Amino acid sequence: MSRSRLVANVVAVAAAFVTFFPIYWMVLSAVKPAGEIQSLQVRPWTLAPTLENFQRVLGGENFGRYFLNSLVVALSVVVLSGVVAFLAAVAVTRFRFRFRTTVLIMFLIAQMVPVEALTIPLFFLIRDLGTAVPGVGLNTLGSLVLVHLAFSLPFAVWMMRGFVAAVPESLEEAAMIDGASRPVVLWRILFPLVAPGLVATSVFSFIAAWNDFVFARTFIISATGNQTLPAALLVFFKPDENDWGGIMAASTLMTIPVLIFFVAVQRRLVAGLGGAVKD
Repeated sequence: MSRSRLVANVVAVAAAFVTFFPIYWMVLSAVKPAGEIQSLQVRPWTLAPTLENFQRVLGGENFGRYFLNSLVVALSVVVLSGVVAFLAAVAVTRFRFRFRTTVLIMFLIAQMVPVEALTIPLFFLIRDLGTAVPGVGLNTLGSLVLVHLAFSLPFAVWMMRGFVAAVPESLEEAAMIDGASRPVVLWRILFPLVAPGLVATSVFSFIAAWNDFVFARTFIISATGNQTLPAALLVFFKPDENDWGGIMAASTLMTIPVLIFFVAVQRRLVAGLGGAVKD
């Protein structure tokens, strides 16, 4: 083995260890007894694993409801952003219209604005919008879906644009010559070809919506039944002493859906990221 390959392998193993260790410590703390978690002698193992922390979290009030709320918000954002981003990418790639370049630049600029700078303006916008449109005001899951959709679309459209542009227009033209309409060309020819790219963008949308804390804490004020999991973790933070076992157990349970989602789309995700790099 050459020296450069050996160095590359060592760096890769070190990077993997640095990435994996926080996850290992989270799961370890979730199965540790309370005495070991609070002990001053910190050990990277436990000889008495327990599921008490998980039982306390799962038996807690409304945990299942919070989990379902997060799932509804994340999946809604994934589906809506995927459909809208696909159609928008087709529009800016296949059609020529005024301000097309301006629209693309606006998508890019939107990614540069920090979330914290828009939280307060969005709060007043959602508050006023809720008076006119039911289901998207404060204390509703619709407000979270709407805001995450707005933040995920610029990146999704910009990324999908590359995948759509990589598909030759001759395929669409040949299908239309054979009598296929524009909707048929979109959904039966173009959509399957750019599906890996759509999966890649959906992963980022899912993670952003699933792990959101700022918007969930800002827009869900008094309707505790509409809280999502990240905001619901605050119940384990006590004024006198934090329940670290419950925090780590709940965080582990939060990680499971993300892992399942990654495993389900792994092959298409790799193909999509590869296509993005190639483009």
